[in-house]
Amino acid sequence: MRKFVYLASQSPRRRQLLEQLGVTYELLLPEPHEDAEALEVVLPREAPRAYVQRVTQLKLDAALERRKRLGLPAAPVLCSDTTVALGRVIFGKPLHAADAKRMLAQLAGKTHRVLTAVAVGTATKRLQSVSVSRVTFAPMTPAQISAYVATGEPMGKAGAYAVQGRVAGHISHLSGSYSGIMGLPLFETAELLRGIGLKI
Repeated sequence: MRKFVYLASQSPRRRQLLEQLGVTYELLLPEPHEDAEALEVVLPREAPRAYVQRVTQLKLDAALERRKRLGLPAAPVLCSDTTVALGRVIFGKPLHAADAKRMLAQLAGKTHRVLTAVAVGTATKRLQSVSVSRVTFAPMTPAQISAYVATGEPMGKAGAYAVQGRVAGHISHLSGSYSGIMGLPLFETAELLRGIGLKI
């Protein structure tokens, strides 16, 4: 049994969730010359599920190459990507406060999907899973949206919100994987890690 995994994610939430599983990990983050954001560009007419799966595979490709280039010991690499979708419209990370307000105004009073893909890979084996959850926001006034955006919490988050943060006061219903909405579905992740040879 392998003893640890490389986590190729800059998200502190994913680190916390992996720790919740009791998994030992080492960070394998993009180097300064790598354009990690370019991997998340949406292709024309791309469906949300296809998008999140493709981006996660690209992240895994880059991380496996990074591990090899750095000459690090062999161990499974874990990557994940989360996107928010209203119908076929993909909501990525907001570019600025006004963009966050626009996203939240569109999500307010509606039910949207949160799709998180997880991939685990070695030089010879790859496994992937997708978690799909649904989140319903109560109607929000412009003042409520502005107040939430002013906290800074929406920045760097798909769909401009963090389910574990202050926006929870506006979520009337959710179904699926709470940890998946946070960014790393623990059930699917545990299954993948077992499948790659890690004891959970």
